[in-house]
Amino acid sequence: MTSGIGILGGTFDPVHNAHLAMARAAIDRLGLRKILWIPTGTTRYRNPAVAPAPDRVAMLRLALEGNDHAELDLRELAPGASGYTVDTLHELRLENGDTPLYLLMGADQYEKLPTWHRPDEVRRLARIAVFDRPGSAIRDRNAERIPFAPMPVSASDIRARVARGEDVSGLVPAPVANYIARHGLYR
Repeated sequence: MTSGIGILGGTFDPVHNAHLAMARAAIDRLGLRKILWIPTGTTRYRNPAVAPAPDRVAMLRLALEGNDHAELDLRELAPGASGYTVDTLHELRLENGDTPLYLLMGADQYEKLPTWHRPDEVRRLARIAVFDRPGSAIRDRNAERIPFAPMPVSASDIRARVARGEDVSGLVPAPVANYIARHGLYR
């Protein structure tokens, strides 16, 4: 293991098995010490989360329980948080000195990176690690590629299935499925 830290941000609405598999793949490929799971707050660039932040955090806590390589970081949910990855990376860089930071993202998000707020600074503050998917054309030698077989699961599909009353137990960890049912989320 290196002392590197992976940064995995998202709405996690809800956290699902593909998120957990991505984290495991990053740890294995990059030898990371830990992954910071950073749920996003209010963003300017995507639709807001469906579930309230306290529910998304509770589901993350359940999904990550017992995982020694996982740490929940709630800074982007704090009042006044900018919602920009570059600002989060600035804070993490100050807190972690020279520790290598790896910003983890899917190939779809990587293709959008040039449109992000201050993308060159994002690249300067953290190494970019991309979950490589079949058909993706990652040609940037400055991006680490993490081989990752596609998993047919997405948060939007899970929300739609729950709304139709379908079982999602194979798509999310069991405690998350129980939480969704108990709290009537996504109905």
